[in-house]
Amino acid sequence: MALKDKQLRILALFKKLTSVTGDPLPEGDRDDRLKSFPTLQRGHLFSCFNEIHLQESQHLYETLYGAKDFEDFMHLCEQARDIVNEGLFVYSVSVAVLHRDDCKGVTVPPIQEIFPDRFIPAETINLALKADKRRDDAAGGIVIPIQHTGNILDKEYHLAYFREDIEVNAHHWHWHLVYPASWRASVMGKTKDRKGELFCYMHQQMCARYDCERLSTGLQRMKPFHNFDEELEGYSAHLTSLVSGLNYGNRPEGLTMKDVPQVGVQDMIRWRERILDAIHTGHVHDVNNKEIPLDEEHGIDILGALIESSEDSQNKRFYGTLHNWGHVILAQAHDPDGRFKENPGVMDDTSTALRDPIFYRLHRFMDNIFQEYKHSLKPYDRHDLEFPGIRIQNVTVKARVENIVNTFMKEDELELSHGINLKGSVRVKYEHIDHEPYKYHIEVDNTTGAVKNATVRIFLAPKYDELGNRLVLDNQRGLFIELDKFHTEIPPGKSSIDRLSSESSVTLSHTPTFDELQRGEGVDDDKTEFCSCGWPEHMLIPRGNSRGMAFQLFVMLTDWEHDNVGGQGGTSLCVDAVSYCGAKDEKYPDKRAMGFPFDRTITARNPTMFKTHNMHFSDVVIQFNGH
Repeated sequence: MALKDKQLRILALFKKLTSVTGDPLPEGDRDDRLKSFPTLQRGHLFSCFNEIHLQESQHLYETLYGAKDFEDFMHLCEQARDIVNEGLFVYSVSVAVLHRDDCKGVTVPPIQEIFPDRFIPAETINLALKADKRRDDAAGGIVIPIQHTGNILDKEYHLAYFREDIEVNAHHWHWHLVYPASWRASVMGKTKDRKGELFCYMHQQMCARYDCERLSTGLQRMKPFHNFDEELEGYSAHLTSLVSGLNYGNRPEGLTMKDVPQVGVQDMIRWRERILDAIHTGHVHDVNNKEIPLDEEHGIDILGALIESSEDSQNKRFYGTLHNWGHVILAQAHDPDGRFKENPGVMDDTSTALRDPIFYRLHRFMDNIFQEYKHSLKPYDRHDLEFPGIRIQNVTVKARVENIVNTFMKEDELELSHGINLKGSVRVKYEHIDHEPYKYHIEVDNTTGAVKNATVRIFLAPKYDELGNRLVLDNQRGLFIELDKFHTEIPPGKSSIDRLSSESSVTLSHTPTFDELQRGEGVDDDKTEFCSCGWPEHMLIPRGNSRGMAFQLFVMLTDWEHDNVGGQGGTSLCVDAVSYCGAKDEKYPDKRAMGFPFDRTITARNPTMFKTHNMHFSDVVIQFNGH
């Protein structure tokens, strides 16, 4: 079957799922492989943080993945659509499509078009439904402006452009499709290399980006969540689920974490203490009580799997599920025992969680646990950092004005009619932050007399804190966001390296829309799940401020011959966002720790180490031209 035909058949599975009606397929008419479904009824919100939901979705996507051929796969999917919960169906089918070899090149439609009610405020959806009812049959598409979800009385409102960015939330959803917590390599036949470390690093980077945005808007860096009995800030998402008919739960200010039916707050406290004990003793205990060392090579990966917790956890029964149940408990803070039958809040779902300020504080709390482990490792010395014979002489950012990058608000539109049963096209018009295109110009001197292969590592961090004080490097290192990482050859003598911002190894430049996929655009035999995974390009750099905010650009060249894994050199499929998403069915293409060289403590003595010739700090200004 032609790839375009496969794409069209799979697209049909995802259409208008918010409007599914009718009774589930009778059990007697079902394929035997689907007779154990459903447990989670249709019309309820699915959460891949909830262990019970996660187990059911695992069962489904493993069943779909095991279909003998594409026709058998489609047969199972089409029956499952008439049986299982809507959200669970989308999650499970997406995971299966993204990983089946006979679906290579097929793109899962964007989650924001499948379930637009997870991204667009209820007020806007309501206006769209009314406009669609009033439409003249001869009329063309309708465009509705998005409604704002708060005002300046809430200081966090200033960050709504970041937290409620549609593609940022879609990235988080898609990352968890590529790296499901329930992934079993023994069943799926594919290993997710360094999955625990990548969980740690990707979320750490989101927190660092959030703090950069806070400083850009004049706010303090966030205070980590750290006490399980502390009062929580309030949040209202203004989202209503069209699947359940209920609002996503609002959290009034002053609530605290409470026990939910499946897990208690004391469990969370116990799990945290056990994980910290493992860090302080330098090992974890597996299910057979064998000591597994938290060594430099594998320690962070083991801890990431423990904290999430994924199927790779060494001992889930003992170390628990700190991350996943943390999301669920916070999402149910307004109705912990379910007595009011309220929907959970947005923290319950990977496609909505980033909207809530508590998401970043929770992940900073977890990152602080990871940092506790990193503090136990010796700081990098000159031998770890140097690249003998390679000197960076200068780095400039080439934009309209050198070393000044402008950001601004840009209009975009989201089509609703593929996810909602409308008579015709209705689009929501919204704004997102964006930046002017620029490139890095790196001047290098290679005195070795031979061509050298190098890994170029580019990071950015604010230069000053919220009080205008110069950030000490060890404090600043937690704010460094990765902008790019790539391989290049450096000829003998003096030369330069030029790299466009649009070529970033972190970002995804474009996600094909439903309409584009129906027209056959973006359908490619070389595409894999990783082609749709990545941070949105328009959010590559922080917003900055109207006066021009001072940042430091850090560029480092390391020896690619030491960094390279298994001979990979950028020839793998879909490595456009490799920093956050890895490479298709291969090892993470960098032997160094993720975030190197800022992943370890920089002591009072150690800053002199960060004066090696293969590094360079440059002052860069980011200026926001908007409102």
